[in-house]
Amino acid sequence: MAVPKRRKTKSRRNQRRMHLYITPATLTLCPKCKKPVMAHTACKNCGYYKGVEVINVLGKLTKKEKKAREKQIKETEKESKSEKPLEAGELSKK
Repeated sequence: MAVPKRRKTKSRRNQRRMHLYITPATLTLCPKCKKPVMAHTACKNCGYYKGVEVINVLGKLTKKEKKAREKQIKETEKESKSEKPLEAGELSKK
């Protein structure tokens, strides 16, 4: 059976394992409802992907839940539309 001739140092061991780590999932904001979503996936909140409805989120809900969800979606759309772009003076302050 093979036995190492010299002891591997902690430094050498850690340099070997340097690329073995877990990166956190990168999240983007859904352009429709502004909820965090993984990249290249349909939004689970509103069911849209690239501006097209892919999943009918409201289809499986009860009447009461559907009404609440529709109200929530309308509120988020109003908020996103009401945001105005920053002017040059405001940009310089930030």
